[in-house]
Amino acid sequence: MTDIPRWDLSNVYPSLESPEFQAAIASVTRQIEELEQFFSDKLKKANAATPPAELGALLGQSIDRFNALQELGYTIYSYIQSFVTTDSRDTLAMKKMSEFQQTMVRVQMLGTQFQAWVGKLSPVLDSAIESNPTAQVHAFNLKEFAEQAKYLMSEAEENLAAELSLSGSSAWSKLQGTVTSQLTVEFELDGQTQKLPMPALINLRSHPNADVRRRAYQAENKAWDSVRETLAACMNGVKGTVNTLNKRRGREDALHSAIDAARIDRPTLEAMLDAMKDSFPMFQRYFKAKARHLGQEKLAWWDLFAPLGKTDTKYSWDQARAFILENFAKFSPELADFARQAFDNRWIDAEQREGKRGGAFCMGVPAVKESRILSNFDGSLDQVSTLAHELGHGFHNYCAFQAGKTMMQQDTPMTLAETASIMCETIVMQAVLQQVSDPQEELAILETMLNGDSQVIVDIYSRYLFEKEVFERREKSELSPDDLCEIMERAQKQTYGDLETYQPYMWTWKPHYYYAGLSFYNFPYAFGLLFATGLYAIYQQRGEAFVSDYKHLLASTGEATAADLADRFGIDIRSRKFWEDSLKIIEKKIERYEQL
Repeated sequence: MTDIPRWDLSNVYPSLESPEFQAAIASVTRQIEELEQFFSDKLKKANAATPPAELGALLGQSIDRFNALQELGYTIYSYIQSFVTTDSRDTLAMKKMSEFQQTMVRVQMLGTQFQAWVGKLSPVLDSAIESNPTAQVHAFNLKEFAEQAKYLMSEAEENLAAELSLSGSSAWSKLQGTVTSQLTVEFELDGQTQKLPMPALINLRSHPNADVRRRAYQAENKAWDSVRETLAACMNGVKGTVNTLNKRRGREDALHSAIDAARIDRPTLEAMLDAMKDSFPMFQRYFKAKARHLGQEKLAWWDLFAPLGKTDTKYSWDQARAFILENFAKFSPELADFARQAFDNRWIDAEQREGKRGGAFCMGVPAVKESRILSNFDGSLDQVSTLAHELGHGFHNYCAFQAGKTMMQQDTPMTLAETASIMCETIVMQAVLQQVSDPQEELAILETMLNGDSQVIVDIYSRYLFEKEVFERREKSELSPDDLCEIMERAQKQTYGDLETYQPYMWTWKPHYYYAGLSFYNFPYAFGLLFATGLYAIYQQRGEAFVSDYKHLLASTGEATAADLADRFGIDIRSRKFWEDSLKIIEKKIERYEQL
């Protein structure tokens, strides 16, 4: 796998010590100072009694300043992040990130102040918006600010919380990332003892040899056991902070802010979760069928990802690239052109190596209207699917960039952020399925697809249950590593059903649990899968005519609620039927799997 690329960001800045990078830092600092002065001189002197035209002008000027600041700030952040996530021992990058985070805390404070000010304008906000063109095109965002302003603490308290986050929740999150990315394990593979980073060890869960999978599972848990106290402290620090702030801000519970951030309501979440819960027997049929294929009565955790059928297909990087481009082009030539640009210009870091974060993600680089993708490619079909998924995120960014959307208009909720990624994943996996005639190949492909579906429905629900209980119990006391393992295993039993073994240490390496600003970063994945599944069914009906509306949807995900955007396609996300219909599409794959 020597041809796997590392990403290139040299067109953004030459290096972390270059004059161009230093000039960008200086520009951000200057813009922050100017915005602070603008707030002091203008904004704080205006209120609901100020003439609407004057308020509209202030709204427009504030939005323009914030958009420019966020575009540059997010570009700098992504640039530094590209070093931090691929080499956790890069001390220069770590230092630059720490310095930049302290700078950007001031932006967070300004954002809070602006939101609070907009909230106080509620009685006259509509008339103020109507008086200014910039405010008009950001009307949804401004009204959302006003609605969410009622959950703010005082300005002094919010400023203190932002400053303390650097040595509090953000520090705990950083520690979790550093510990998990630097952890390595000596493991015997193919007759040789190798030093494997944790992402590579975890990827062995899909190894064709059962003994390798079992030993990798045991080695993984032994490794997590060696750092369990540290990671439990990280979890307690993050969740304790969130609980305290939610209480101070008047939130009903930890879920409240996550629902608002997702731009859905509780009836929508409950309708989806109820449909998911009722689907567990369906997925448990899949688990039992897989156990039978493996000659077992029950599945062990290390066999959940075991390949089945004809599994000798390995993709080189070039083969993965060609297959993705070919099938993206069938959906949309523009999608294929975007992906080709990402491959050709080295927007992707796909190599597995020590010090690199596990998993995969896509980040926008708005100043150059590009994206960068991190993955850990091992040649498996699962990793081809993951690559297509992350390219979907990049295409989502591309649609917003091409439509000229501002940073504020691109503020997409997590629920809709998964739409394009899962659509692209579906395109590629459906193409794989359609080209096979050998039943053993079909079985292997269905296995990959159903494994992914079960992770997003069954495992995601277990993570939702886990996080919900952790928040509730953290209000009373800190949780020990044993507590966290017990909660995780119980949640898995409720969703997976009767397995031979479970994975109590799942909480250690999932970074989402350690993001104070992104609680419950789990149910949005299920939303994305089922929403995209429903959209794909509409695409199959409408064909090429669907693509234009779909691209417009992607460009608009920061400018409306999930319900309003879904309504464009005749989808009622508050209806349990929509979620059940999407799950029925998955059930057809399970039925075919059982036949094979």
